[in-house]
Amino acid sequence: MPALLSLISAPVPVPAPAPTLDAATALRALLRRERGGAATPAELLRRIAAEGLDRLPPPGGGATARRWRALAAVGGHDLSLVKLYEGHTDALAILAELGTAAPADALWGVWCAEPPDGRVALRSAAAGTVTLSGRKQWCSGAATVSHALVSCWDDDGRPWLAAVALDQPGVTVTADGWHAVGMAGSASVDVLFDDAEARLVGASGAYVHRAGFWHGGAGIAACWYGAAQAIGDYLHAAVRAGAARQAADPHRLAQLGMVDVALAGAAAVLRESAAAIDADPAADAGPLALRARLTVEAAATLVLQHATRALGATPLCRDPHFARLAADLPVFLRQSHAERDLAALGGMLGEKEDTPWAL
Repeated sequence: MPALLSLISAPVPVPAPAPTLDAATALRALLRRERGGAATPAELLRRIAAEGLDRLPPPGGGATARRWRALAAVGGHDLSLVKLYEGHTDALAILAELGTAAPADALWGVWCAEPPDGRVALRSAAAGTVTLSGRKQWCSGAATVSHALVSCWDDDGRPWLAAVALDQPGVTVTADGWHAVGMAGSASVDVLFDDAEARLVGASGAYVHRAGFWHGGAGIAACWYGAAQAIGDYLHAAVRAGAARQAADPHRLAQLGMVDVALAGAAAVLRESAAAIDADPAADAGPLALRARLTVEAAATLVLQHATRALGATPLCRDPHFARLAADLPVFLRQSHAERDLAALGGMLGEKEDTPWAL
């Protein structure tokens, strides 16, 4: 399909996206003002972008930990919001890495889930353009974003990444495919493409073969961590408040100790992973990313279990922020592939001569 190859964008200068103010600090301040308000995740994403807080340091650019702290700050506020925010910021990083300019003021999604029963077809069209046709599943923020990066396949069975503007006749955002109570605000529905015009981003296979593929995958763990930290903060506050009124509850103290061990270990892995990515951005980060994701998944699961056992039903029923985090986190964690990811990590380690566990 030579027409497709002609549309691969020429490299463009990559802008320095990092704001001068630490994004995590600014995001926490903005979201603190919004706590308890009626703004939807979509509205909050627009406000964040309007203030330039979507321009995070690129992964592997020397400030990966700062990038992840920003994701964690948003995750601790609302996991549906961070699902949209992470997708948008990930798209900006992908476009920069693959040398493609992004339209000004666009809000992006990254729709690259590949279920076996649903693939989007890419075809060449008149005037050297390409079109997309088919049903794309798991399209987070489909009713919110203006553009999306979509994985797709040509007639020869080759994978591509295409940028699509969603305000065109060939795109239909459905209400299908999402019935979960948790993460309801992410609205990860199905989108139909019917000869929708698109623009290729990078060469065939470039999306998954670039170094940043695993960097972005590890960044998801920072979103999970932010929510787990926020849940842990509730338990910490309850222990302190209880100790001020009466003798400390030994059971709550033990639960807090378990939460501390889990969060401290996960935070250490995230910091070490960010430093390793910055030290060698071109290295294969697959084992590192899977290790970070699986570590944080285990920690977040433990934190949710022990915090809710310690605090009982009250915050689950009477605190809207805590209740939303507790409902959203188990759903978001299932973006992990559980034992399949463990097996993949074991396979990667089995190919290496030395183990990575030296202190």
